[in-house]
Amino acid sequence: MLREPEARDRSAFVELFASPEVGTYLGGARPRDEVERAVPEVPGRRPGLFVIDLDGAMIGMVTLDRRDAERRGHVRPDAGEAELGYLLLPKAWGRGYAAEACAAALAWFAEALPGEPVVLCTQTANDRSMRLAAALGFTEVERFEEYGAEQWLGVWSPVTPSG
Repeated sequence: MLREPEARDRSAFVELFASPEVGTYLGGARPRDEVERAVPEVPGRRPGLFVIDLDGAMIGMVTLDRRDAERRGHVRPDAGEAELGYLLLPKAWGRGYAAEACAAALAWFAEALPGEPVVLCTQTANDRSMRLAAALGFTEVERFEEYGAEQWLGVWSPVTPSG
């Protein structure tokens, strides 16, 4: 289930951002004490931020944010595309939760902003993320070097019913 963040999710947010496994393809884990200070008592609520809830507990998050215009990799001349991001706790890996959560977030986005493309950027070395991007229907736009690693940028466009 996708839902808004709540105060009870704070420890799971801290775990996500401080986890060495989660940080493998994201530049590494952040020090736990730094994360503890940075994460508010009630994690922020905003459109496009979803908690992945399994049996009443947070196991991850999905975000749809505007891609920074200063970063490489865009599909629109004015940049600012929506970018899909997700993080799951290692105990939830390999069970299909990321695919289900990301597909639900994309469906929400397609209904909220019909016809808008969504991009996803991941390191090519992240096999799981590359497989998920393909399974969700993202198609490759380009590859480039960023953060000392080869990045893959894909785009997803919602299917519009013809009629």
